[in-house]
Amino acid sequence: MNIKVIQVGEKILGKNEDKAAENKKRLDAQKILTINIMSSPGAGKTSLIMATIKQLSKKYKIAVIEGDVASSVDAEKVSAVGIPVVQINTGGGCHLDAFMVEDGLNNLPLPNIDLLFIENVGNLICPNAYLLGEEVRLMISSTPEGDDKPYKYPAMFADSDVVILNKTDLQPHLDFNEKAFRKVVDGLNPDVILFPVSCKTGAGMQEWFDWLEGKIKEKKNK
Repeated sequence: MNIKVIQVGEKILGKNEDKAAENKKRLDAQKILTINIMSSPGAGKTSLIMATIKQLSKKYKIAVIEGDVASSVDAEKVSAVGIPVVQINTGGGCHLDAFMVEDGLNNLPLPNIDLLFIENVGNLICPNAYLLGEEVRLMISSTPEGDDKPYKYPAMFADSDVVILNKTDLQPHLDFNEKAFRKVVDGLNPDVILFPVSCKTGAGMQEWFDWLEGKIKEKKNK
């Protein structure tokens, strides 16, 4: 499968929130559940996407927009399993914005998609400041990063609908206090849904799949 690569050479001008609203209207018209996945590099964004594709792609049509500073490594992994994917290279930019996502949507078969993952650039500073047109904002944190991440990057956790705590299989080998982590996350965002998982071993993943499938069905019935 050929991968469409969009190179972003300069800052795209315009009002991001207005464009995000346009993107969301477009996605809503097609009843596509769209999830903006944010995390630091290496927390497991692509691993979560690939595990979800393996579990749900026989029942639902999935597509992915991959955001990276450079390369198409992750997009190639997605494409290799037959999933429509667009790679957006920001050329140094530390986040995706709504205009970049619009370019991605223009290169996807929207009428044939039930679930769209937008894998944002790995960064805990600014991605949450830019709406993309998503319905769900998902933050991934991993146990090797430490349980103090919500203290250091509160806005990322406060602005998310879902938090995935990944790599729980490593927790016995780390100084990670899950109770302390949960307490801070809940304090920042009392309505957040938190899934402790291991994308590697599959622990906790069924709860994530069940929740996601419920959201897809809910979207289709609106």
